[in-house]
Amino acid sequence: MAKSKRQLFLKRSLRVRNKLRKMNSGRVRLSVHRSNKNISAQLIDDAQGRTLAAASSLEKDIGMVGKNNVIAAAKVGLILAERAKAAGVETCYFDRGGSLFHGGIKALADAAREGGLKF
Repeated sequence: MAKSKRQLFLKRSLRVRNKLRKMNSGRVRLSVHRSNKNISAQLIDDAQGRTLAAASSLEKDIGMVGKNNVIAAAKVGLILAERAKAAGVETCYFDRGGSLFHGGIKALADAAREGGLKF
């Protein structure tokens, strides 16, 4: 019997995260969450269990509340890169979760790279 979309998404996200964790031990993780209406990203230090910087389209100063499109993702990526610099983070690895590297996820990654993050 076929598995549900949610089960396949969770399986894919665990596969991606475990591969990345093996290759990038000791580096900060840039984790992205995409819903139907919003997109958010955060820099997580897994060794300490702390979030170092975060940005979301839900923030009113971004002005993209309720929008999950390429433009909103690019703004979130740029703001996250600025906050990462303020927190002293320059390198990280990109954890896309179970999402495909396409559309908004790709726009967020490209904007974060333009902002100065290296991954």
